[in-house]
Amino acid sequence: MSISEKQKQLVRASFKQVEPIADQAAEIFYKQLFDYDPSLKKLFKNDMKAQGRKLMAALKLAVSSLDNLEKLVPVLQQLAIGHVKYGVTVDDYTPVGNALVATLKKGLGDAFTDDVRQAWIETYRVVATVMREAAYSNYNPDTYHNNKHYRH
Repeated sequence: MSISEKQKQLVRASFKQVEPIADQAAEIFYKQLFDYDPSLKKLFKNDMKAQGRKLMAALKLAVSSLDNLEKLVPVLQQLAIGHVKYGVTVDDYTPVGNALVATLKKGLGDAFTDDVRQAWIETYRVVATVMREAAYSNYNPDTYHNNKHYRH
């Protein structure tokens, strides 16, 4: 499980296109997330604009750390452990990843090529695996299967 140099370049370049519309992208993301899994709304008790800024800051950190994942891992681990306290489950990472991809597709339009899509999927897979492993002691990426069903 690794992100190729080409994928890192695609993620960086596409994120630069999203950054100017960060507030709008965050709004799209959460709308999409709650469409996929309305039960997740209960996890968000604070101002959604502020939550959106936190999301975009976390994405910016992840994108800027692609060449130094060792530095990013402890940050992701702490974030994941904190998310458990809010009620986030191991299965909740699936709709988050799907909402991220859907948001990027909408935000980037024609620039959201198959290669860009795959680069983001791989990047999110690495991030989600690190976070799941830190937060859920019985999580094994080789055997895990999400059985929860989501709306499309």
